[in-house]
Amino acid sequence: MALSFVEGNIQQPLILGFIRATANAVESANHQTFEVQQDGQRLVISAEQELVLKCGESTVTLTKDGKITIRGKQLLSRAEGVNRIKGGAVQIN
Repeated sequence: MALSFVEGNIQQPLILGFIRATANAVESANHQTFEVQQDGQRLVISAEQELVLKCGESTVTLTKDGKITIRGKQLLSRAEGVNRIKGGAVQIN
């Protein structure tokens, strides 16, 4: 906490703001925690059950059991090198 005093009087403290120490756990509005790590080279966002990235009508959902769902009006995949699709089974249409 950043603290000052009105005209130097310690009987009149004034809170200027909060100084947050670097921490991985962040508390959200509904009191559940999530974790964000950044080292300048990589950004890691983790959640225990499900992580959803949403923008307009597009979503990317990652679940605890390893399922990844990508939804949107259009999906574009580009690669300058090989663009591989691998899976136990691959279904198109």
